[in-house]
Amino acid sequence: MDEKILLDLTKYRLGISTNVRDAYISAIIKATIKELEDEKGLKLESKNDNHVLFIADYCAWRYLSRDKDGAMPRDLQFRMHNLLVHNK
Repeated sequence: MDEKILLDLTKYRLGISTNVRDAYISAIIKATIKELEDEKGLKLESKNDNHVLFIADYCAWRYLSRDKDGAMPRDLQFRMHNLLVHNK
């Protein structure tokens, strides 16, 4: 996975144009990729736009919900389910 592209897409999704939060967002991206590969068993492909955009959206949600309780939004749950089903 190209973490630079993921960083740019996540920042764009969040409306962030400065580099002030890059280290924090990059840590979220790395942790998300590790979680999806190690815990969920996904084989992520950097050439698969569905994978790239899902990771960017998932990271944006994790960034925005860091101080909040609550479940993952339904659209992300649905997309993750589809990735898990199609990855088997």
